[in-house]
Amino acid sequence: MSNIPTREEAMTLLKEYNKNDALVKHALAVEAVMEHFAKKYEEDLEKWRVIGLIHDLDYEKYPDQHCHKTEEILREQDWPEDYIRAVISHGWKICTNVEPKERMEKVLYTIDELTGLIVATVLMRPNKSIMDLTPKSVKKKFKQKSFAAGVDRSIIEEGAEMLGMELTEVIDETIKGMQARAEELGLKGDL
Repeated sequence: MSNIPTREEAMTLLKEYNKNDALVKHALAVEAVMEHFAKKYEEDLEKWRVIGLIHDLDYEKYPDQHCHKTEEILREQDWPEDYIRAVISHGWKICTNVEPKERMEKVLYTIDELTGLIVATVLMRPNKSIMDLTPKSVKKKFKQKSFAAGVDRSIIEEGAEMLGMELTEVIDETIKGMQARAEELGLKGDL
């Protein structure tokens, strides 16, 4: 029988495998956005947060085994199958063949790369704040392929399509989720 992991357990596990502050902040950003979408869709907040927090568990120590090592670790920890599947599905077409099917999986797949683009956009702003960031500003950067070149825009577009949402709406909701935790993410800036 699988145990239902708490946010505290997920955070402990995340910090056991990730010492890099940027990776921990990314996990917190994804967690914040997952929480926002869980509220929007009236889903299980704790579950969505935990999955957001843990999604890149193996990335620092095992980048060449991304998602696969996380699967192994979570199985050893007796995590529920649907949590494991959700985490693995965010690597679809990149490092796994597990397609996002559930709404939670589709949200994670879509917003993982997008949070990175949003952070990069915020850090380029004079006030370094997400609090007054607009989807229009992010879309402008989205179109500049040389800006945050590591961000795979096709994943964000495909994810938005999977969710049946316009790109602008996905960006807007993602910004809102990150704004709620701006202080913790270091994105409050000078406002």
